Amino acid sequence: MAYRVIADHIRTLTFAIADAGVPSNEGRGYVLRRILRRGARYARRKFSVELGSFFAQLVDTVVDQMGDMFPEIRKNTDLIKEILCEEEVSFARTLDRGERLFEQTVAKMPAGSTVIPGASVWRLYDTFGFPVDLTRIMAEEAGLSVDEDEFNREQERARELSRKKKGSALGADNVVLDVHAIAHLNKQQVPKTDDEPKYNARTVEARVLAVFTGDKFVDEEVRSIASNPDDVPVVGVLLDRTNFYAEQGGQEYDTGSLVSLDGNSEFTVENVQVYGGFVLHTGFLKYGSLKIGDAVEAQYDVLRRLPIRNNHSATHVLNFALRKVLQSEEIDQRGSLVAPDRLRFDFSYSKAIRPEEVRDIDALCNKAIDENLRVFAKEVPLADAHQIAGLRAVFGEVYPDPVRVVSIGADIEEVLKVPQDARWANYSIEFCGGTHVAGTADMKQFVIVEESSTAKGIRRIVAVTGEEALKAQLLQRSLAAEVKSLHSQQGAQLDAEIKRLAIELDQAVIGVYDKHVLRQEFESVRKAFIEADKAAKAQALKQATEQVQQAVEQNPDQEVFVFKLAVSGKAMVQVAKYIKDLKTKAAYFIAVDESGAKVAHQCVVGKEVLARGQLKANEWAEAVSQVVGGKCGGKGESAQGSGTEVARVDEAVQVAKDFAQTKQA
Repeated sequence: MAYRVIADHIRTLTFAIADAGVPSNEGRGYVLRRILRRGARYARRKFSVELGSFFAQLVDTVVDQMGDMFPEIRKNTDLIKEILCEEEVSFARTLDRGERLFEQTVAKMPAGSTVIPGASVWRLYDTFGFPVDLTRIMAEEAGLSVDEDEFNREQERARELSRKKKGSALGADNVVLDVHAIAHLNKQQVPKTDDEPKYNARTVEARVLAVFTGDKFVDEEVRSIASNPDDVPVVGVLLDRTNFYAEQGGQEYDTGSLVSLDGNSEFTVENVQVYGGFVLHTGFLKYGSLKIGDAVEAQYDVLRRLPIRNNHSATHVLNFALRKVLQSEEIDQRGSLVAPDRLRFDFSYSKAIRPEEVRDIDALCNKAIDENLRVFAKEVPLADAHQIAGLRAVFGEVYPDPVRVVSIGADIEEVLKVPQDARWANYSIEFCGGTHVAGTADMKQFVIVEESSTAKGIRRIVAVTGEEALKAQLLQRSLAAEVKSLHSQQGAQLDAEIKRLAIELDQAVIGVYDKHVLRQEFESVRKAFIEADKAAKAQALKQATEQVQQAVEQNPDQEVFVFKLAVSGKAMVQVAKYIKDLKTKAAYFIAVDESGAKVAHQCVVGKEVLARGQLKANEWAEAVSQVVGGKCGGKGESAQGSGTEVARVDEAVQVAKDFAQTKQA
């Protein structure tokens, strides 16, 4: 039984990821994540396996057994394994902590109780990220149940409060430490925040030193979502030490929570800024109270921090790659943004960067990732740091003394022994106070998704790493397959696909060079289609014109004609002009549009025919419109219309003939 469970899980995961699915916190990605996590815990319980690469080891077996029938799973086996390993490693940490917290929750239950409070289950998920479905499974294994009604109420209340609190992060802008607030803190001899733990500790125990409402300091804050949901203020909290990263140097702030050591209160951190050495955590109280002297556990959102860390290190790698590929000394950083979903890097450079150069920059960055270069960081006296060959710093920035030096691939201790050695120019070495990966392989992948100009002499590159880079690569492969499929299409179907893909290619967040290559292939297909379509329409117009001319010439005494043509509406206008110029004839032209979705029709009545007052174009068109639907308009000499009843075209032809004969009679 256990083997079949594992087999079901690995088959599902392999096929889903091969089909461009990526585990995430929303949509089908969340379904994948839940499947993997349930399977991982099951494997650890049943087989006592070490989580990290368990499912990845089974991918080859799935491919061997099913790859011939489903060849798509053979294409990206390394990528599938990489995603599975990354998810397992991440979940192993969550699982260890979640099981420990679950045991603590059960231990707090009254003696003899067999129902776990729904509020506790929700808190395990909301505060600590432990999956609810795993909590239910663990409860069942322990002979317990979950108070589902209470859980659902807590979940719904959290959603409602979340909707109300959407603007609270903006409210954090109003909670800032101005010069007066900082002067008050200094007068009260409140120490500056020790933020050294931000580089290593995922959680840290700290003590509350101050609570700031935006206009005054208070001893205690008791207004929480739980007690006062309609009027929860945004406040700032100062700690003696913190592992949260305050926004600076282009890197975005951390978010997370401050949880009291007794578990009776939780403060949600939505923004972190530093003012004169004081790190202010702004947010709101979820439940309980928070007062000066309280001991709390500060825990930042790991899932937010990790991609930020990846992107910051990638910014350094990119800065180095730009100098190497573009071979220019004018390149200097002019600004940056390091966010969870992307990195943005502005730099001085006077020329546009060619797609091939973007490709080479991409390749050099990914080469550094493949080599898994170690990242070193050390505080160095400013004067000594300036002696390092190849050192990069932000133009115009004032740095502290000592300054933190971050090196990718070169041990800073070795660098400082011979700082002016020219070989250090072959490494990325920068002044930086941000958070970084331990090794470049943590970034997984690097993709430049935008290259543009922001001002004269300033270029901008936007890139993604990790999961976002993976999404870009999967989208690129999907679009490449769609562009390739254009070669086997024709006619109206090809026309529709070209129009759709043109929009998708413009909007697609994929590699700049990949998009360049796809556009070249796409444009060749579109150009060939346009030329073929133009030639086909010209031929159809020629045949239609000859058809009309031949009918008129072969029936010189016939005054009224009705034609069913294989031309577009525009071509029909040109054919109609021939009859109009004759002045002694009247004709009705009906054609099905190439898209097959509508009927175009037009009629002309020569001046001599019209003068007799029997046949008028607008009346004629009205009769046909009643058959093909849609609208029509015009005057006695000429009228046209468009309908949707494609299946009734032959009937419309007959109606046009009958109407003319009736009028002539």
